[in-house]
Amino acid sequence: MEMKGTASQPLTCNNGSERIDPYGFERPHDFESYQEMMNEYVAVLDRRSMRWSKLLQEKPHVEKNLTVKRYVRKGVPNEHRARIWMAASGAQERLESKPGHYQSLLAMEHDTKLKETIRTDMHRTFPDNVLFQSRAEPSLQGALYNVLLAYGHHNTEVGYCQGMNFIAGYLMIITKDEEKSFWLMDALLGRMLPDFYSPAMMGLKTDQEVLGELVKAKAPAVGQLMAQYPGIWTLVVSRWFICLYIDILPIETVLRIWDCLFYEGSKVLFRAALTLIIHHQPEILRARSLTDVCECFKQITCGAFTLDCHTFMQKIFTEPGSLSTATIDKLREKCRHRILEEESGRP
Repeated sequence: MEMKGTASQPLTCNNGSERIDPYGFERPHDFESYQEMMNEYVAVLDRRSMRWSKLLQEKPHVEKNLTVKRYVRKGVPNEHRARIWMAASGAQERLESKPGHYQSLLAMEHDTKLKETIRTDMHRTFPDNVLFQSRAEPSLQGALYNVLLAYGHHNTEVGYCQGMNFIAGYLMIITKDEEKSFWLMDALLGRMLPDFYSPAMMGLKTDQEVLGELVKAKAPAVGQLMAQYPGIWTLVVSRWFICLYIDILPIETVLRIWDCLFYEGSKVLFRAALTLIIHHQPEILRARSLTDVCECFKQITCGAFTLDCHTFMQKIFTEPGSLSTATIDKLREKCRHRILEEESGRP
């Protein structure tokens, strides 16, 4: 399959289809609005690309400073994404300190159950993406399988769980490199989001409750509404967090969130969630039942607000107000303690 395209121009394939975005996803439903948004966004991307190229020429080693942070928040151009993500997350350092580690994991004898579990999810991973279809040439399916298999042996406590295939898939789309994708997985799952994917999923359960506490403080009326429904946060946001917004928000928006996630850490996940909730308070407050609430939380992730990734990313750093790491750490401690108490009190 011949494919052409850049981050600012839709991919076209030799099957004549033009409803495919630069990342290989078919967009039959919102292609017109996506194209409209991209036509305006291209100018932004081009400006950012020139600035990033200049910055990286002057300072080839990516440092963490206020200038780079500002640049990251305004978006990393696709051609620099793998490099910036690797540097900002510490993945590059890990790769260089453990040469050959990825290859040695692939060369070892593999756990049969792990292989089968991963293989089962292969056909479910982005079936609407031309790069992951088994007939694609080359198909990213084989590379995705390798990354997940190696990671399962690298982090035996986690092994493999659903959701990881989508994260590894996005990493492969951007890096086009198995080893880099593996080390970025290690940065995300091992350091930035520990216990999100472990069997007990304590990190995920905790962060859902932390979001609930933040909503009580920053959107009290919504907090009151949600308090009527025990366990509601698991129902409405577990997929937001476990998939890091993949298949929840448009891909350009997800990648912009990931730019900040790799640079600033997990608090950006809360900023995105809070912005969606605060911005759509009136709709959420009209909900009269659990079903209404769940439906509303599906709807607020769609439409023009989330499609316009540039404006959305500006909003996530203003609408929720201040949100320090210290605040989140304190809330995590409180929520984790509460969850453990509740779980130990079960008959």
